[in-house]
Amino acid sequence: MPSMCTSYMCPFSHLICPHFLLYMTCFRSLLTPVEVWNPTNQARNPHDHRRSTMAAANAFTSASMSCAPSLSGSVNVIAVCPRSVAAARTLSSSCLRPVRCAAVGTAAPVAATAEGDERRFEQLAVPPELVDELVEEALVWCSQHGLVVGDKNHPRSGKAPGVGLLHAPFALLPMSFPKVYWEQALELAPLFNELVHRVSLDGDFLQQTLARTKEVDPFTRRLLDIHSKMMELNKKEDIQLGLTRSDYMIDGATDKLLQVELNTISTSSNGLACGVSELHRNLIRHHQRELGLDPTSVVGNTAIAQHAEALATAWAEYNNQSAVVLVVVQAEERYMYDQYWITVALREMYGVTTIRKTMAEIEAEGDLRPDGTLVINGRPVAIVYFRAGYSPADYPSEAEWRARLLIERSSAIKCPSIAHHLVGTKKIQQELAKENVLERFLDNQSDIENVRKCFAGLWSLENDIIVNSAIESPELFVLKPQREGGGNNIYGDNLRETLIRLRKDGSNETAAYILMQRIFPPASPSYLVREGTFVRDNVVSEFGIFGAYLRNNDKVIINDQCGYLLRTKAASLNEGGVVAGYAFLNSIFLT
Repeated sequence: MPSMCTSYMCPFSHLICPHFLLYMTCFRSLLTPVEVWNPTNQARNPHDHRRSTMAAANAFTSASMSCAPSLSGSVNVIAVCPRSVAAARTLSSSCLRPVRCAAVGTAAPVAATAEGDERRFEQLAVPPELVDELVEEALVWCSQHGLVVGDKNHPRSGKAPGVGLLHAPFALLPMSFPKVYWEQALELAPLFNELVHRVSLDGDFLQQTLARTKEVDPFTRRLLDIHSKMMELNKKEDIQLGLTRSDYMIDGATDKLLQVELNTISTSSNGLACGVSELHRNLIRHHQRELGLDPTSVVGNTAIAQHAEALATAWAEYNNQSAVVLVVVQAEERYMYDQYWITVALREMYGVTTIRKTMAEIEAEGDLRPDGTLVINGRPVAIVYFRAGYSPADYPSEAEWRARLLIERSSAIKCPSIAHHLVGTKKIQQELAKENVLERFLDNQSDIENVRKCFAGLWSLENDIIVNSAIESPELFVLKPQREGGGNNIYGDNLRETLIRLRKDGSNETAAYILMQRIFPPASPSYLVREGTFVRDNVVSEFGIFGAYLRNNDKVIINDQCGYLLRTKAASLNEGGVVAGYAFLNSIFLT
């Protein structure tokens, strides 16, 4: 019987992990066998360390293939978390007015450019005679490598691990993705990380910007009330940790990378995103001759490695070896396996213990010590990592709100804090797009210009000219409430009817919404796989870059991009979340 034991060195303890090679085989991008990193070393600034993410991922693939176990021996692997930001080029400024570029419910054609094929953004083609074979191989791979979710048709799939498993929805082959957009998004990541941090420190800006929204949106009001209490207490967060994701689409009419939204709480699908890039790389490697594609062009995903690194480094900064990371979860979570990838990485790579609790359980089991330490059943908590708490549905009673207040009052590191959470609201996003507002928070004019050029059109409903335009041409706009999680936006005739009703009522309810330019990305045909079956459809994609920001007082420890999420949906659909059930996981084939 061959040995499968892998000796693993980590900066916190020396772990001998039987079968840890299984984790590496599942998601090679979790670990890179290059060096051992110690988070107590001097911080690495992304502006000083410009190693390419793609180069690191590709180098890792070669290394991981070359050190695969033989049938007669074992492998010793030293693992490291890769961190990098590529040097980037930027694009020209984007138009902030909507442009009619396609019929309602369809996507725009690819804009003609002088660069020709360099900006082609489309699904890679699959020979029809190969589809059935690829689908079968992909389904087997998903089952063997943990690219799974809970089956909604199984009553216990969201409550009991290992029960009612189903492969995650995915596109059969990756999306051809122009390098110019990839590099632009990488450059923007640390800028948005810093922007979120600086906005979160301006409590008056948050309170004033959301004051009218607070009057008509009960959920925003409760969040602001907690934030206000922290301001009254002059509560300072010495250690601040943010795990963000900035989502973009390529606008087919202007050929620009435009931001859809900035997520500051519960940035999900980091584990699944790593898995699908490895799935695609595996399929292309096995069928390289028939497909005529280079598997190394599939960008390896470092989301789990870097998020685990950020959480582990924050845990080390808290400086309590007995403290745990508290993961806030929903009572029923079919996407728990996406969350488990990061908790397993924390345990296996860093020896950090995590516990999973709902908000109700935190309220029942939690307490504050006199020094502000948050304890759950007597266990001190170093970090509260929110994978829930972003929706009104997560607060069905006062118990959940008491738990949120308890967390904010504590000395635990919040990921995110209440202030960071509020920065991610749609109203704050719209306010930051106004003239001269970015200048309030960013100092470098070049950074300001780079951030501003990715903004789509964003307006309050106080702008009568824009509201009239949206009523006249609703297909060019999206009406957004202050909600996260997918399935909340309003489109088309519903948008027109909602605006007419709000105008007729003359109430303050308009403050609960913003209007956004609708982005029409290029469409192309793709095979989409869900619940063991596939369909061929015309699809569009949304692309997100994960970010990590860790600061201890005046010292910035991490400010970096952290991998990516690519979601693909039928072009006829409006919404696009994977967790919400609209989209399919995808990966980037860099061109």
